[in-house]
Amino acid sequence: MVLDSSKTDLSKMKVTLSALDTSESSFTPLVVIELAQDVKEETKEWLKNRIIAKKKDGGAQLLFRPLLNKYEQETLENQNLYLVGASKIRMLLGAEAVGLVKECNDNTMRAFTYRTRQNFKGFDDNNDDFLTMAECQFIIKHELENLRAKGEKMIPGYPQAKLYPGKSLLRRLLTSGIVIQVFPLHDSEALKKLEDTWYTRFALKYQPIDSIRGYFGETIALYFGFLEYFTFALIPMAVIGLPYYLFVWEDYDKYVIFASFNLIWSTVILEVWKRGCANMTYRWGTLLMKRKFEEPRPGFHGVLGINSITGKEEPLYPSYKRQLRIYLVSLPFVCLCLYFSLYVMMIYFDMEVWALGLHENSGSEWTSVLLYVPSIIYAIVIEIMNRLYRYAAEFLTSWENHRLESAYQNHLILKVLVFNFLNCFASLFYIAFVLKDMKLLRQSLATLLITSQILNQIMESFLPYWLQRKHGVRVKRKVQALKADIDATLYEQVILEKEMGTYLGTFDDYLELFLQFGYVSLFSCVYPLAAAFAVLNNFTEVNSDALKMCRVFKRPFSEPSANIGVWQLAFETMSVISVVTNCALIGMSPQVNAVFPESKADLILIVVAVEVLASSSPSATIVSFLRPPQPCRTHALLALKFILAFAIPDKPRHIQMKLARLEFESLEALKQQQMKLVTENLKEEPTESGKEKAT
Repeated sequence: MVLDSSKTDLSKMKVTLSALDTSESSFTPLVVIELAQDVKEETKEWLKNRIIAKKKDGGAQLLFRPLLNKYEQETLENQNLYLVGASKIRMLLGAEAVGLVKECNDNTMRAFTYRTRQNFKGFDDNNDDFLTMAECQFIIKHELENLRAKGEKMIPGYPQAKLYPGKSLLRRLLTSGIVIQVFPLHDSEALKKLEDTWYTRFALKYQPIDSIRGYFGETIALYFGFLEYFTFALIPMAVIGLPYYLFVWEDYDKYVIFASFNLIWSTVILEVWKRGCANMTYRWGTLLMKRKFEEPRPGFHGVLGINSITGKEEPLYPSYKRQLRIYLVSLPFVCLCLYFSLYVMMIYFDMEVWALGLHENSGSEWTSVLLYVPSIIYAIVIEIMNRLYRYAAEFLTSWENHRLESAYQNHLILKVLVFNFLNCFASLFYIAFVLKDMKLLRQSLATLLITSQILNQIMESFLPYWLQRKHGVRVKRKVQALKADIDATLYEQVILEKEMGTYLGTFDDYLELFLQFGYVSLFSCVYPLAAAFAVLNNFTEVNSDALKMCRVFKRPFSEPSANIGVWQLAFETMSVISVVTNCALIGMSPQVNAVFPESKADLILIVVAVEVLASSSPSATIVSFLRPPQPCRTHALLALKFILAFAIPDKPRHIQMKLARLEFESLEALKQQQMKLVTENLKEEPTESGKEKAT
């Protein structure tokens, strides 16, 4: 249930630079627009008029004013900053336009409409907290992005910045460099309350997911919900893994049991998460939000033409050119990077051989410590290569010129996941199935996992936080040095936030969890402490990521989400790979080796091939139980994995019933509307015939 305390009361936002009230001229600022310093006055006036113009005239009908008035601009440094807000009625109409879903008085979830606003739970004409601040900022962003060019052929004052009918003005202003950035403001009071219940008091407790959703929106809340769920899901693996490590259980029979549990665990946690995710997003209303027609992404370019589907004028780019760029440039580049990654891996193995030889010749304590140095160096190199490749992948994906943002994200994620998977796990596969050195595999897995976690904590949270603290001190000194005869609280807040880093989304956060899931699910039976280290890391990750969102980066715009998107498929793919890996490790156990005493390599290939075939065969369950006792154990486990995936519904029964009920009501309403139109047409027919007779 969405907590009322998570809803931000917009009327309580602290603003003291100027006396603000609910009038049109002075309003609660929600979004900041920063223009370039040399923007011409006619451009500023044109932009202002388009933002405040009525909807029927092609405007956004929002409230707009400069951060500083004329007197304040003389006193303080003019930053070309403008504040955007909206009246309460405008917000409610915008909520209807974007299709927000809210809870009704009868406890059902329905799309909000201004006409039926009194039917929604928590709505009151005298209250301003029906919509959360995140939802209000999302509505303003939606309205600004939907400002379209009408009769303009260019941006006033910039003849080189061409426009065409239907083009998003904000996107054109951003790509032209006229608008530097658009960002939502923090609410200091609400943020302090959120921090107090979230991360300032370190304790083992559930996160305030509904409060996070109320402040940052559904996409951020789903990430933290998944992080929390995944952390608690790792605890059984950690608890079972501790005895294996503490008592040094080297018995391969126990090894097979742990790998078997790993197979079931990796399937069940992902299926259960989908059910929990459906519960949350239904409660928030995003599970029912209708998907809007996707507009071309800002970076898309081409020859101006008519879209054959929408009939609108927009840039067109031949798909065959995009395919040529993908297959002739991007694909060879990715393959070259993968080859380079494998080359670096072989250098790492040469370092391992050198360190081992040095230790065997010397036998001293310091050489035993030296055994871990190659793995540590390799882990650092992996992180550096991953980050460098990420920049290259972003450049290539942008150069491929994808029309839709979803297509751009899918191609980028595919490139990054393939490289990161090979870069992080290739050495472990090589050690496990080529060198067959379980001791080295355990050492390498431990070093890679722990080193990558430490580096991620430093690079993603602590270093940016330290830099931001230094910047904040400089801004405060600068404002105090002005000695202005005004209260510059809002001015200081805006100046401080505009210099913060921009949060680029949950991509890197999910990628970190994806790689962690790989370390745990692929080879944790060899190093049972992997899950325990992952749990410890994630408990600190929750707090460091919360700190990052609240104090390091600008507040991101809320984005409605019904699930974690393509990452669900990525985790499920990793789960399938873990099945094959664990089955191959089981195939290396002495019990299974006894069945194939001649060739161990052939045995591993046979086990993996049989499991892959079993996963695609409906008769896998029957076949698995007709095999000899020891080998059939792995086949039965894979069959059980897919049975569990089908047996556990993605949505709980009560959610399915509610969705079916809403679909039924929508169809009934559509039928009644059609019947009404037919009845009205029938009523008009006699009148028309009567007129003909009279004539």
